[in-house]
Amino acid sequence: MATYKAIIAYDGTDFEGFQRLGPGRRTVQGVLEQALAKLGWQGTSILAAGRTDAGVHARGQVVSFDLEWKHGIEVLGVALNAHLPGDVSVRRVTLAGPGFHPRFSARWRCYRYSLLSAPVRDPLAERYAWRVWPAPDLAPMQAAATMALGEHDFGAFGAAPITGGHTRRQVRLARWMGEREGAAFEIEANAFLHRMVRRIVAVMVEVGRGDLAASQVGWLIEHPDRSWAGKAAPARGLCLEAVVYDEEASL
Repeated sequence: MATYKAIIAYDGTDFEGFQRLGPGRRTVQGVLEQALAKLGWQGTSILAAGRTDAGVHARGQVVSFDLEWKHGIEVLGVALNAHLPGDVSVRRVTLAGPGFHPRFSARWRCYRYSLLSAPVRDPLAERYAWRVWPAPDLAPMQAAATMALGEHDFGAFGAAPITGGHTRRQVRLARWMGEREGAAFEIEANAFLHRMVRRIVAVMVEVGRGDLAASQVGWLIEHPDRSWAGKAAPARGLCLEAVVYDEEASL
């Protein structure tokens, strides 16, 4: 019996999130465990770096599992993909080190949120982006993003994943980048609150539209007890890009 670490990619559109739910509810964890069962896996639950919400995508989700496997590691990835649906893929499988836990061993998590700036609907692009028109001004949005750097209490932007947990998080990267048909926001932190990234993006889009001052983001960070009451940005624009561990370099 060995413990394996796998990097998983998925299109979250048709999933109710990552975490396994009740019978008949399609989740990423559920289809991964079904594929593993076809290879002889007898565990009760795989472990994951995080639980993405319904509609959120991933290129770098990390899971681990114990499995009695007599073939090569490269064959394990191929075998899993043969039993997975088209919207989930195992990108890489390696042996996990002693004591490895995809969530508790993680040092940093990197998310990317995509905006599409277009006057008319684009059904293909909008599967993975939030269409915002007119295009928001990126300069004040970047000024707002800079205020998120460092260790702060982000309670105004989300709730702790565990009841009673603290809401302090350390952010070491937060930046907006212009793209040919829109913009992308990248944020890297030691951990995230529930819907934290989507709420921060929504606030910054308001800044880019001129409806809020960039300083409002700083004010919310300084007042974590004043929850931002606006609507979170749509899940479809968010993607878990990578999870970084001690033995790996940052993105």
